[in-house]
Amino acid sequence: MVGCGGIGRALLADLAERAPQLELVGASRRPGLLSTAGLDGVPLLPVDLERDDSLTALAEQLAGGPPLRLVIHTAGVLQDGELKPEKRLAQVQRRHLERSFAVNAFAPLLLAQTIEPLLPRDQPFHFASLSARVGSIGDNRLGGWYAYRAAKAAQNQLLHTLALEWGRRLPLGCVSLLHPGTTATALSAPFRANVPAGTLFSPERAAGHLLDVLEQRRPGDSGGFWAWDGQPIPW
Repeated sequence: MVGCGGIGRALLADLAERAPQLELVGASRRPGLLSTAGLDGVPLLPVDLERDDSLTALAEQLAGGPPLRLVIHTAGVLQDGELKPEKRLAQVQRRHLERSFAVNAFAPLLLAQTIEPLLPRDQPFHFASLSARVGSIGDNRLGGWYAYRAAKAAQNQLLHTLALEWGRRLPLGCVSLLHPGTTATALSAPFRANVPAGTLFSPERAAGHLLDVLEQRRPGDSGGFWAWDGQPIPW
């Protein structure tokens, strides 16, 4: 699990119950998160997804273990300090575009590049990354949120392209882009006022949905963009 915020911790907890035979590992910029989630037995490795040397160090720490059968990337940024979702063109800033792309688009692809040597060649595996419905160009009817929308759309393109390559070289793999629904995490906290009743998920519920979706995915589905209920989302 790369990214151990609310959804990442909930995914680890759910996986510990669903598949106790798995050897779980978390990776995060913020050590100590797992201890607050009742997952003290899960090792937590440090990683900064914006630094190549940190990704290399992560791969070196994982190299002595078993092949990676399930990698889920949950890290992302919507708002951080001066970085905030834009409501109009005048609010767009180059540095905010660059930060959003670095975290939301480049990081999952560079993570895939880093861990590729650790993936099995003779067994099925999953590489999944959290995307967002707002990254769908076909579903965009409100505008705004330039940096986040564009970075998520870029992530979708990058990982769809990765799925095509791995389909030739690692045909037992499945790459999935997942929209978790609006979830009660720190990322969504400032934007929940207009969320309809009953549509705000707890991290635990979101994690359950996402794992249900992944359980149904096969190599032939690789490169798909899926909502929490298993429905495909238009690009």
